[in-house]
Amino acid sequence: MPEETARVGDVELCYETFGDRSNPTVLLVMGLATQMLGWREDFCAQLADRGFHVVRYDNRDVGRSTRLSQHRPPTVAQIVRRDACAAAYTLDDMADDGVGLLDCLGVERAHVVGASMGGMIAQTIAIRHPDRVLSLVSIMSNTGARRTGQPSVRLYGTLLKSAPRDREGYIAHQMDVFAKIGSPGFPRDDDDLRHTFARAFERGHDPAGSGRQLAAILAASDRTEQLGAIRVPTLVIHGTEDRLVNPSGGRATAKAIPGARLLMVEGMGHDLPRGAWPQIIDAIAENAARAGAPAAA
Repeated sequence: MPEETARVGDVELCYETFGDRSNPTVLLVMGLATQMLGWREDFCAQLADRGFHVVRYDNRDVGRSTRLSQHRPPTVAQIVRRDACAAAYTLDDMADDGVGLLDCLGVERAHVVGASMGGMIAQTIAIRHPDRVLSLVSIMSNTGARRTGQPSVRLYGTLLKSAPRDREGYIAHQMDVFAKIGSPGFPRDDDDLRHTFARAFERGHDPAGSGRQLAAILAASDRTEQLGAIRVPTLVIHGTEDRLVNPSGGRATAKAIPGARLLMVEGMGHDLPRGAWPQIIDAIAENAARAGAPAAA
């Protein structure tokens, strides 16, 4: 399906759908500074083939969704201090965006799947809007606690470096980032990555928007206690080689949510390598089946 736009409160969200709209909906929420392209088309199509209506979208401040350019991004000093005052909006706002998109699509309840920051948003949707969530999958994310799920110190320089504004510089920067945070246990298709980063640049590259998203993460409080109130079938997926969000973040998330299942993917870092898709898609479908949705291949 072609890209569409939905008005949700004060923002417009760009989204795409895959599969039959009469099937149960899976809402895919992507992470920091990453467009909906992070959920590859083939990945979405494979989920749709499992009997789901799949929705992927650009979060606010990324891709073709609304940019909050009237707000300044945080400074490096504010990031280092984790200054909550630098946030123009919160993860709560971003969670409400996702639910607002479901409203626009006429979807009463959905299976919510989030990766990295998207996992934080997915958790927040389940906390704030429990009546809208059929099942929850949190991938390579954390609870917001300071003692778990933190990045390797060796990555700080990479995290604080803004991507260049020119096309080739942007692609080279993203390739360098993925070389450091990607999955050492799975093959990496560099040509495919370059193509994806080129598409992302052409759809819209704004370092300030990424900074504002990061500020929302830094302003978030520890969700551990609130996660204890989640009662839908929950799956937590994390790579054993994740250097950006330490695997302790996934273990803490699974521990905090009653009945949550934990899937540790051997050799996976902070990305969604194609080689791990069979495990991930099977696990998403099986978790959805716990809520009464299809899981047949």
